[in-house]
Amino acid sequence: MSPREVESRRLLIALLRAAYSGERAASLAYRGHARAVSDADERARIRSIDEEELHHRRQVGALLSELGARPSRLLELRAALIGNSLAALCRVSGWFVPMYGAGRLERGNIVEYENAARLARDAALPEFVESLLAMAEVEWEHERYFRAKAASHALVRIVRLWPEPPPKETIRASFARETCALARASDSAAPREFDSFTSTARRR
Repeated sequence: MSPREVESRRLLIALLRAAYSGERAASLAYRGHARAVSDADERARIRSIDEEELHHRRQVGALLSELGARPSRLLELRAALIGNSLAALCRVSGWFVPMYGAGRLERGNIVEYENAARLARDAALPEFVESLLAMAEVEWEHERYFRAKAASHALVRIVRLWPEPPPKETIRASFARETCALARASDSAAPREFDSFTSTARRR
């Protein structure tokens, strides 16, 4: 492996460990959130989101296993503490705060999985890319749901919403553009490397 691939692989493992434990914290928080809401439709949707987060956790765990890595015990303990704390807060913090907090969390998760897909590409692990981009798209849907809920509350006049993510289709479109640009740069560099090699060989 090239130095870039080695470094990308190291960073990918670190990011996947964080994502794996992050999904645990999110699931625990969503269980508390679902119990705290009174509306049946909201409860059902939050529980559905919880199931999708657990599915992501299983997927990320499988990717870590393929890389010969294990989850971080420290991050797992931290996730349990955070998730259980947030679940408890959902019972006393009202309706708006959990919706707002969940939306901000999901906004970050979109970027997290997009970055993981880029690292997988740079680590020469193209078989990882599809599942990571798909997870980013699911997180985009989660963010949209919580954004709409938070935006419907009067407190949004005081508490500004977090920056809105680009349209869902840009997740794959931007990744494809970056990948094509990298391929073109690599192709253009190859002739220069060959010319340098042949020039050196002639001098010898």
